[in-house]
Amino acid sequence: MNQPVKIAILGAAGRMGRALIQSFPAAPEARFAAALDRAGCPELGQDAAQLAGLPAAGVPLGADLAAAVAAVDVVVDFTRPEGTMAALDACLRAGKALVVGTTGLTAEQKDRIVAAARSIPVCQSANYSVGVNLCLQLLEITARTLGEGYDVEIVEAHHRAKVDAPSGTALRMGEAVAQALGRRLEDCAVYGREGVTGTRDDRTIGFATVRGGDVVGDHTVMFLGEGERVEITHKASSRSNFARGALRAAVWLASRPAGLYDMRDVLGFNK
Repeated sequence: MNQPVKIAILGAAGRMGRALIQSFPAAPEARFAAALDRAGCPELGQDAAQLAGLPAAGVPLGADLAAAVAAVDVVVDFTRPEGTMAALDACLRAGKALVVGTTGLTAEQKDRIVAAARSIPVCQSANYSVGVNLCLQLLEITARTLGEGYDVEIVEAHHRAKVDAPSGTALRMGEAVAQALGRRLEDCAVYGREGVTGTRDDRTIGFATVRGGDVVGDHTVMFLGEGERVEITHKASSRSNFARGALRAAVWLASRPAGLYDMRDVLGFNK
């Protein structure tokens, strides 16, 4: 029997970090081996599993990134862009695999991830939910089938504490539609409308953002035609689906060669 994949969780004291830790009991092929958070985090030194509401696992919440990376097979990062870059550098030095769930990365930071993936296996996805990645498949099929005769609008909603907008998932959905229609999202995206905007450009992909309450994540892509409307919607009621998908990606990534992968590779959609 293969040994479980040893995994470090970065941002372990945060909401997503705790959800990841809570998912380990249902993933026997994964072993919770290290938990990291920022220096100065008030929970440092406490048992990370207990912080997540589970029985003690003997894994204290630490801040020594290099030591944690050295002790595991795969690092799972859901932090902030600067934290992700630090994790990327540490994984490069140690030759370890990295699962990136952070959104809001700059073009330069994305380029650094692409460069690092020439040396280590990296899985980067805007969303690790199996349902969201199924929606991406459906969006490509829908866009190709409906073609140019439909206007595309994307509406997303998240909790009040989310710091980037539109969400990484909304942007990835826009990219999927744009690619299927032979467009570049950066050339056709509209991120806000106000005042007298004029008539709608047929090639536009519009984004609307809602922030408030404790919404985990709602995304709807609308294809609006003459006489009909097609909508593809995904609504997340907890972070557990993202966490389960990220652990699945980490286990899968542990046996892969260097390269840049996403959740659709993990699910076999990109074969």
